[in-house]
Amino acid sequence: MSRLLATLLSSFVIMILAAGHLSAADPTAEKARTLRHVVLFKFKDTSTEADVARIVAAFRGLPAKIKEIAAFEWGTDVSPEGKSQGLTHCFLVTFRSEADRDAYLPHPAHRDFVAIVGPHVDKVCVVDFWSHD
Repeated sequence: MSRLLATLLSSFVIMILAAGHLSAADPTAEKARTLRHVVLFKFKDTSTEADVARIVAAFRGLPAKIKEIAAFEWGTDVSPEGKSQGLTHCFLVTFRSEADRDAYLPHPAHRDFVAIVGPHVDKVCVVDFWSHD
């Protein structure tokens, strides 16, 4: 009886793994993932330091206006590799779900921010990814 039970349990675990419901390394990995929204800016040469500071302040203000933002970080490029292609500012916006990210994109506060930054951006790169350990 115990051999039959072990075989059935083993088969059940294999089916769950094959269906993608569990990770063999970490059964809670699916719950621990977060959606990261990475935004990189290269500002126009005509944009002043005051323009850039106003844009940074506006972006930093979004978490207080948009409840779907779970976390927010930002910084400027300090890499010694010289491969930033002129992108100087990085913003990392974290969401708990795609639905939260999808609510953020058309949110009036985000649209207002896009209107502020738009005239000053020479290049922008946006990457969304699900974090993994």
